[in-house]
Amino acid sequence: MLNRREFFKLGAAAVAASTVSKVAMAALPEIASMQNAETQVPPASGNGRPFHPVVTLNGWSLPWRMRDGVKEFHLVAEPVVREIAPGMQAHLWGYNGQSPGPTIEVVEGDRVRIYVTNRLPEPTSVHWHGQRLPNGMDGVSGLTQPAIPSGKTFVYEFTARRAGTFMYHPHTDEMVQMAMGMMGFWVTHPKNPDFMRVDRDYVFLINAYDIDPGSYTPKVATMLEHNLWTFNSRVFPGIAPMVARQGEKVRIRVGNLSMTNHPIHLHGHEFVVAGTDGGWTPPASRWPEVTTDISVGQMRAIELIADEPGDWAFHCHKSHHTMNAMGHQVPTMIGVEQRDLVEKITQVLPDYMPMGKDGMAEMGEMTMPLPENTLPMMSGQGPFGSLHMGGMFTTFKVRAGLKAGDYRDPGDYQHPTGTIAYEVEVEEASMIKRAPAPEPDGHELQVRKPHAHDGH
Repeated sequence: MLNRREFFKLGAAAVAASTVSKVAMAALPEIASMQNAETQVPPASGNGRPFHPVVTLNGWSLPWRMRDGVKEFHLVAEPVVREIAPGMQAHLWGYNGQSPGPTIEVVEGDRVRIYVTNRLPEPTSVHWHGQRLPNGMDGVSGLTQPAIPSGKTFVYEFTARRAGTFMYHPHTDEMVQMAMGMMGFWVTHPKNPDFMRVDRDYVFLINAYDIDPGSYTPKVATMLEHNLWTFNSRVFPGIAPMVARQGEKVRIRVGNLSMTNHPIHLHGHEFVVAGTDGGWTPPASRWPEVTTDISVGQMRAIELIADEPGDWAFHCHKSHHTMNAMGHQVPTMIGVEQRDLVEKITQVLPDYMPMGKDGMAEMGEMTMPLPENTLPMMSGQGPFGSLHMGGMFTTFKVRAGLKAGDYRDPGDYQHPTGTIAYEVEVEEASMIKRAPAPEPDGHELQVRKPHAHDGH
């Protein structure tokens, strides 16, 4: 495992190995970089044709320059440090200082030129997932182009022919490079800025990592046994909320570059799937949903009217994807009295912590020693206590009177009087008694619960 010094030496060595001359580099667009993991509100669309920019959850959009009618970008593939959530950093590979890389925004019909500089210790390429383009620009090393060697800069150039929601990622040593965090979002806006216009347009990618407690670098050979399921390489409580003014039309675009499908669920509202990576869905084909399943390599754009005020949960509905640093071999100890056993074990292993006798919720309520650079499994706090959540979870915050263009967290929702669930006193004698359990028939059923998450 690389330590911090060795990690940064890798990036420095790749830069030093570059054979691109200063004269040649001077002709390239300036390199923009971002280390801040907060959501960056985009400026106006700037030079080029107008569009309504998207907001990248815990991310940003890549600046460009116009040169002879061509929109030019500069992507830099390089080692990066990503804050997964406060208290944990990961040593990843990404683009322009972050993983995922910055969102690229263009307009349908734009001629686009993307310079890609490789500061990784191995060759790479960039595949423009879902785009219609010349075959030689598709970014599959060995098939459509030679791989980009360390220290070299290649250029991709094509016309953004179709409006929609896309991604970019390597097609060189893909298993390693994507497991290390190399991916990014691409949005091609329609020529007409008012076509399918919304008030707020959020984007993020789903990805996952397997990082041992106390470690910084992901395991790259993991297929399904990941322990950090993320939105844009962030886990709750580090994922920013999505906010909207009551009554606004909101679009949320999600791309899945993890190793399994994710049923993404929104509380308090229904939505329609308005777009896929293949384009916009015809209005007559849409129906209301509260959950949409996003398979590997797919994009979904959902749309809704934010008409219910409150702090609404937004998360993957696979329950183990809303936990952090999950151990896959933790036995179920529900109903097992462990007090005497734990006292004996902690004499040998002072930091030993079993799953609780009454479930795992208690783990969100307690503090315990953790290895350096490790997040608690369930650490998110709300106004009423622990949420018992981590991983792929955030909130959709709808407020009356929120200013247009204001993406700041408005704080906890102030519930109107009489609208919070509450406890009632019930006499035990008034409770309906259960019928007695049937006597066993002499047959014993043996059930073996699997420890792995194969197939999730």
